[in-house]
Amino acid sequence: MSSSPWWTITLNRTIICVLIICIVYFSYTFNSCLVSSINRALRRESGQLVKAPDATTTSTTEAPEMRILGSIVRVVPLIPGSECNDSETFPKYRFLQTQGVVPSRQLPDTLIIGVKKSGTRALLEFVRLHPDVRAAGCEVHFFDRHYGKGLHWYRHHMPPTIEGQITMEKTPSYFITKEVPQRVHHMNPNMRLLVVVRDPVTRAISDYTQAASKKKGMKRFEELAFVNGSLGVVDTKWAPVKIGVYSKHLERWLQYFPLSQFLFVSGERLIEDPAAEIGRVQDFLGLKRVVTEKHFYFNATKGFPCLLKSESSSSPHCLGKTKGRNHPVIEQNAISRLREFYRPFNMKFYQITGINFGWP
Repeated sequence: MSSSPWWTITLNRTIICVLIICIVYFSYTFNSCLVSSINRALRRESGQLVKAPDATTTSTTEAPEMRILGSIVRVVPLIPGSECNDSETFPKYRFLQTQGVVPSRQLPDTLIIGVKKSGTRALLEFVRLHPDVRAAGCEVHFFDRHYGKGLHWYRHHMPPTIEGQITMEKTPSYFITKEVPQRVHHMNPNMRLLVVVRDPVTRAISDYTQAASKKKGMKRFEELAFVNGSLGVVDTKWAPVKIGVYSKHLERWLQYFPLSQFLFVSGERLIEDPAAEIGRVQDFLGLKRVVTEKHFYFNATKGFPCLLKSESSSSPHCLGKTKGRNHPVIEQNAISRLREFYRPFNMKFYQITGINFGWP
């Protein structure tokens, strides 16, 4: 039995090697093209979402379909978006870690304590554009719901910071909860306190609108805001009404903190001129005015300003679809009666704060 010539064996081996190299090369090329196509499609889809007429750019119920290399695919993010995303995942923090700078979690030195439905989320989103501000994305509710879990638990819920950065937290219910001022003072008597306020009548209607969107068959606003729905006696026990008596809540806080540690932000001006109001916030916090007019644009559909970029994204960003709801039509007599009720409390609030907010 004769064996094959040596050159035949060598040729066969060469052919096999070439085939293997070709397979590896084409496989690598295909996958590279696929990844590149996905990236281009994601950028294109992101741009389309930003320009959508309903301006609900921050919330999609279903991952978008797109055509990649001739096939229809649905691209699903590996890490779902969330207001509670851990700041350590942001690129600038990954970069700092590569430079040997390790951020650590600190207790907050600034709190947004209220007021609900006055623009606290907008304030948080706007102010944390500043590179020297780090804020917890979620409402932590430490001082009103989780106080018994201790400061170690609270610190764990704060974002990592580096030296010189401000740690901030927002929970609007702090302003109206009796036990909170003393608890905050016990943790840090030098705490800086941000309070966003708006016309209490508009705030009450907004509060009701949010509740009604979650509960079907809810009574009309007029039936809940007045005792027996008579438009005569205002029901001060109803939470949306009670929250708007700002002077009473503030007096409780002033038993523990001087007025100089508060900054009162106008919810109306935060919409009309966000850059100016955020400028006041930056001054109060001792920060350079980095967040300016260039960071905002007005979204006519939602009726309030949006960001040209957010903390975690360079794309335009509006608040969620739950912000900017259309309010129900309320009887004018009911609005007039509520304004009459709030007027003396508003005047006292103006006197305490030294600011005339100009509410009707």
